[in-house]
Amino acid sequence: MSDDSEWMSISDMMSGLMLIFMFIAISFMLQVQEDKDKTEKINKELEQLIVQAKKDKEKIENIAKTYYKDKKELNRDLKNEFGRNLENWEAEITEDNIIVFNSPTVLFRTGKSSIKKDFKNILNDFFPRYIKILSSKKYKNEIDEIRIEGHTSNIWRKGLSENITYLKNMKLSQNRANNVLSYCYSSNNNLIRENRKWLEKHFRANGMAFSKLKYLDENQSMVDLIKSKRVEFRVQMKTEEKIYKILEVSK
Repeated sequence: MSDDSEWMSISDMMSGLMLIFMFIAISFMLQVQEDKDKTEKINKELEQLIVQAKKDKEKIENIAKTYYKDKKELNRDLKNEFGRNLENWEAEITEDNIIVFNSPTVLFRTGKSSIKKDFKNILNDFFPRYIKILSSKKYKNEIDEIRIEGHTSNIWRKGLSENITYLKNMKLSQNRANNVLSYCYSSNNNLIRENRKWLEKHFRANGMAFSKLKYLDENQSMVDLIKSKRVEFRVQMKTEEKIYKILEVSK
């Protein structure tokens, strides 16, 4: 009888072990399946990200092509229109379509923001022709911003702290930019009057103080006090903003 009891105990133990092994096997199989599902999910997400990245790349490439095409064409049109005037105006057109008026003696009196007569005469000639190009069918709907920037040197009166010098120049540069914008916007030219509503949406004035100084040497050790005092007209195209938005969404 004892032998049968011992055999039953061993049999029960073996059955219990079999159940335990079965549960372990089932748990392992379930874990494997769960890991497999997770892996498949991750792979699908990666595939979607790759597809989206390719789409974003194509969008950016197409927008970039349009931007560089418009930028190049605008540069050509600006140079064709103003090339013969630049020397007399002491101005230049950069490859980024920035029109820079470089002569501080023509623009404003030292430390003042009132526009000098000579610069008013230049603006009377320049601005209507400038807006004629930008408001044409070719560019009008692609313009995001037309920005006037006022720039100063990094000096003021001797003895002033760096902080006060910066604030003085910031106020001066902002006032100068505002005055140029006001003068251009208030022009009685027919083209300007017709485009005032459009200008109100896109025309801006920024004081830059001496945040973007010009230098006399490549090492940027000697400030060009003349060219640092300048007024710039900048154009930002909508294609630039589209690229920024795509990059922001893709983060």
